[in-house]
Amino acid sequence: MTCPCNSGAALEACCGPYLSGAAWPETAAALMRARYAAFASGNVDFIHDSHEPSGQEDLDREATKAWSEKSTWLGFEILEQEGGGPDDEEGTVEFVARYEIEGKPFEHREVASFQKIDGRYYFVDGVIVGPGTFRREAPKVGRNDPCPCGSGKKHKKCCGKAGAAAS
Repeated sequence: MTCPCNSGAALEACCGPYLSGAAWPETAAALMRARYAAFASGNVDFIHDSHEPSGQEDLDREATKAWSEKSTWLGFEILEQEGGGPDDEEGTVEFVARYEIEGKPFEHREVASFQKIDGRYYFVDGVIVGPGTFRREAPKVGRNDPCPCGSGKKHKKCCGKAGAAAS
């Protein structure tokens, strides 16, 4: 079986030893990959155990398990990382996790923080990265301006009227 973390390697040669407890990831990026694989496989114990120890009690195991099981996991990609190497004490990993629930696709993009405690990396916290700011390419159409659809009517009597009805 190929590892769910999208490394292309077999699960046994990639995240499998971490998920089974036979080994621990040496880098923040490897831990993030393993955490994704744990979500994809429903391994709530690894998700709990890889969380920074003082924050483990805040993890809602039942909600995590439910979300993990009702999701179809589609892919994982590391976008950027800073620090988090074997000789570092902390690091961040920006990633996107793709999944779907009841056929509806979702992307979870986050910058995750990791800290080394007693020689092991742990997940500390994450900041969700939202979509970028929308910038209008064309000037805003005023109510009394000609409708951009080309009807010859004022915007408020044409497409602007349809937008107001939808509100």
